[in-house]
Amino acid sequence: MSSSYTRHRSRQRTPEKQESWIPRTRLGKRVSEGEITSLDEIFQQGWKIREPEIVKTLLPDVSSEVVNVGIVQKQTDAGRLTRFRAVVAVGNGDGWFGVGEGKAAQRTAAIDKATIVALPTIIPVKRGCGSPECTDKTNHSVPFRTVGKAGGVTVELVPAPKGVGLVAGPALKKLLALAGLKDVYVRTFGSTGTPSSLANAVYDAFYKSHQLNV
Repeated sequence: MSSSYTRHRSRQRTPEKQESWIPRTRLGKRVSEGEITSLDEIFQQGWKIREPEIVKTLLPDVSSEVVNVGIVQKQTDAGRLTRFRAVVAVGNGDGWFGVGEGKAAQRTAAIDKATIVALPTIIPVKRGCGSPECTDKTNHSVPFRTVGKAGGVTVELVPAPKGVGLVAGPALKKLLALAGLKDVYVRTFGSTGTPSSLANAVYDAFYKSHQLNV
């Protein structure tokens, strides 16, 4: 098993390669034709992203973080099948974040699959300054307390004053930085040694923040 949280930049398409993208969905066609020019517009309309190329086109600075790569085994009639399972987080370091999982016979292929799955899951991260101790009301923290859950892990994000930094473990720091946060208090509960659940709990917290009327 490889170490967690290895930086893995998503491969950027050159203009020549981008031209070879043949959209399969109506939304993809509208993006490819230049009718839609931002991810914000897509989320304001509540449209579903089904093609990773949409995100690559509208968010060219998107990058990925390998959260974890592990080995999974399955017993079949032909014997024991061994595959790699990768969990990847994607973001642009400025308010967008997603998580995906992929399995394949080779490690690199599993990471690529996970990245392809993660890109369409990307969502805007609600940022602000909800700390009563802070006078700087820029988007350096979270606007209010949010709790996310995945598997046996619970992650609580609490607004922090500017300059405090990301008060969390190394794994969570990388995820929060990828999402574009700079100052947050983090509390974790449960099986925090499970990287995939940790990443999905962070994603769940960001997702739930859009459901709160604050």
